[in-house]
Amino acid sequence: MRTISHTLPWVIAVVLVLVAPHVFGSGFSISLLCRMAIAAVFALSFNMLMGQGGMMDFGHAVYLGLGGFLAMHVMRAADAGWWIPTPALPIVGAFGGVVAAGLGGLVVSRSTRTAFAMITMGLAEAIVALVLMLPRLFGGEEGINADRSGGPPIFGFDFGSPLEAYYVIAFWALAAAGLMFLFTRTPLGRLSNAVRDNAERVGFLGYNPGRVRYFVYMFSGLFAGLAGGLQAINDEIITSANIGSNAAGAVLLMTFIGGVGTFAGPVVGAVVVTLMQMALGTVTEAWQLYNGLIFIVMVLWAPGGISGIILAHAPLVRSGQARRLVPSYLTVLPGFVAALLGTIGLSENAYRLQSIRGGSPPGGSIFGIPSDPQTMTPWLVSLALTAVGLWLVARTAPRARAAWLEIAGGTQA
Repeated sequence: MRTISHTLPWVIAVVLVLVAPHVFGSGFSISLLCRMAIAAVFALSFNMLMGQGGMMDFGHAVYLGLGGFLAMHVMRAADAGWWIPTPALPIVGAFGGVVAAGLGGLVVSRSTRTAFAMITMGLAEAIVALVLMLPRLFGGEEGINADRSGGPPIFGFDFGSPLEAYYVIAFWALAAAGLMFLFTRTPLGRLSNAVRDNAERVGFLGYNPGRVRYFVYMFSGLFAGLAGGLQAINDEIITSANIGSNAAGAVLLMTFIGGVGTFAGPVVGAVVVTLMQMALGTVTEAWQLYNGLIFIVMVLWAPGGISGIILAHAPLVRSGQARRLVPSYLTVLPGFVAALLGTIGLSENAYRLQSIRGGSPPGGSIFGIPSDPQTMTPWLVSLALTAVGLWLVARTAPRARAAWLEIAGGTQA
């Protein structure tokens, strides 16, 4: 039974990967699936540091970017006639990531906690500046591009079509996820957990915590570089934006929203954040603001992330007790919806007012309702919704929490 429980999720993942592009067959859907797969590998590599090793890395995007740049140069060499198949490019990216992490780890792995985070941030800023200072190597702000179909065909496939590229990306994403899962079961993976929890005790047991952090840092950089190689295949261009703070902030969002420390959490977070970036980006230009708001809400009220919420409720679902929570949860819903609508109204009005001041035409609508942020009515309505919603949540949430503690405590007992 244990073997089945461990194998079944991977079988389901393989089936979903094979079927998904045929169910969602549009070009946008295939692009979205590719970005989700790349983001999942990147988030899992970050979780190897943050979740397993307790290392907050503010510069993890450096290894994604450097791996992507190296893969892009090799792709250009393939376009020039070298025999380098496109499916091998993620290996090139992984090589670039692990070499860069091996060098960077010599600097950062001796530090811990706040010092580690600050050093990684400074290292990332230095590398971003270096990338912009070497335009012949990195293409400056425009980056470098290549054609993924320029390499030698494999069994008649040149990987130029989105579907062919998708299957290359999906294969490597599943392989990388499987290897990172196996890493958690290795002695080094167990030691990284021990160093996270109590590095001093690990030292007393005869292990060097700094060396453990160094090797975990290298493996994390390897898989981040592999994600960079996948991104080079998908986008056919790599720029300095792939190596900067925006990419580092995105992987932080994915990991925390999905759930730090659980293996499936970063994958869930990658799917949610990527979906928000691409889907919300077509609806509103303020999508980054909503990412930040969700991050704040998750850190304050659900630090375990989405996966933590699922894991907490799973025993109740199995025991049949979850239905007893439904009435108390429904009492919180009206206040939550009102606060959500009010927050959206305030956010959209603020963003639109800034755009109008920048020269955009006035007017607009929210949920199909005309809304002019230069008048008081939209602001008053949004503020009222937010205030009433938060008041209702404050009144009903303690009851829902009490019901949860009662039922969960009874189930555990």
